[in-house]
Amino acid sequence: MTLMSDVPVEQIKLSDPELWTAPDEVRDAVFTKLRAESPISFQAEYEYENMPVGPGYWALTRHHDIWMVSRNPDLFCSGRGANIGDMPIEIAEFFGSMINMDAPRHTRLRMIVQKAFTPKVVAAIEEDVRRKAKAIVDEHAEKGEGDFVQLFASPLPLQIICEMMGIPREQWSTVFDATNTILGLGDPEYATDMNMLMTAAMSLYQMAIEFGEQRLKNPTEDLTTALMHAEVDGERLTKQELGSFFILLVAAGNETTRNAISHGMKLLTDHPEQRALWLEDFAGHAPGAVEEIVRYATPVIHFRRTATRDTELSGVKIAEGQKVVLWYVSGNRDETVFPNPFEFDITRPNLKDQMGFGAGGPHYCLGANLARREMTMMFDELLHRLPDLEVTGPPAMLQSAFIHGIKRMPCAWTPA
Repeated sequence: MTLMSDVPVEQIKLSDPELWTAPDEVRDAVFTKLRAESPISFQAEYEYENMPVGPGYWALTRHHDIWMVSRNPDLFCSGRGANIGDMPIEIAEFFGSMINMDAPRHTRLRMIVQKAFTPKVVAAIEEDVRRKAKAIVDEHAEKGEGDFVQLFASPLPLQIICEMMGIPREQWSTVFDATNTILGLGDPEYATDMNMLMTAAMSLYQMAIEFGEQRLKNPTEDLTTALMHAEVDGERLTKQELGSFFILLVAAGNETTRNAISHGMKLLTDHPEQRALWLEDFAGHAPGAVEEIVRYATPVIHFRRTATRDTELSGVKIAEGQKVVLWYVSGNRDETVFPNPFEFDITRPNLKDQMGFGAGGPHYCLGANLARREMTMMFDELLHRLPDLEVTGPPAMLQSAFIHGIKRMPCAWTPA
């Protein structure tokens, strides 16, 4: 391992894939060193085969700087790409939809769909979420052991987002496999090149176009119908906007929550005192427990912005056109905001400042309310009905600098 926490900060290379195959502890130590000694550092981009190397980027590792950039979209835009590597904006928008857009286009698209994710709407489907969580536990309670990700973490968010979009059950596995590939780029198990990525994305794109045409003729009570019939300033979504929006919603709607639930179970296994505390008053501690799991796990590791003009950030001069990368995984460990940041504490007082759903501003996670509800319902069922369920071996981690993912994780419990 060439990237160790004891090397000089100028030799730390955040883009080196070797860092992202190392244990989390190595990565955490690297970011701790950067926060202390070089909180805004210029990083070279990794040179991938058959792809031109990018010009590099400023890495933001402190909570304050990430917060400031996220909340100033006029100065730090998303429309030139939200991932580190550069690609034609048409391709970026195809994969990321409004994540790679600025106002007014971003505002227009977000207005179309945000009503489906308000706290009031999410609260209205709470019983449906609970029924699904209960059914998942019912299905597997007698087994006594298995892969936690497959049995418990994956099904609930996948079912919820697919039903919200109106995707029939027989195509749920297609959604699952395609989103694994799209967000697993770089992991040999899922996708190692752009051709595999495009194939997976096109399968979802074609699904969206097919469903969209059906919903125009025969509207139903699903989100695809709402997308097809919604108008903002007299305009409807184009076919390409629908396809890209569909890819974003089904990928973000199932992958990130699945990983948060998986990380949560690992944390509760490793910290039995916190598990016992949560069970003493499940409803009372649930909001803090969910936020602390998301802070600690940080399922989305980073996003990028681009400076729209020459500026200065915490004394560092940043030129117009330069990239800045918001390392949420580091901001969520900032000692000045979260004392003892490597402790898992569901009673932590300032969890409103955790940035696992983003750091505020117009790109704050649209599905945060839904994710919180799904996590709460799933852990309510698991902790009360399978009280001795625990992780029994090391998780198989996704090889990614973008998604902090768990692919598989063994667990066991007394059959119920």
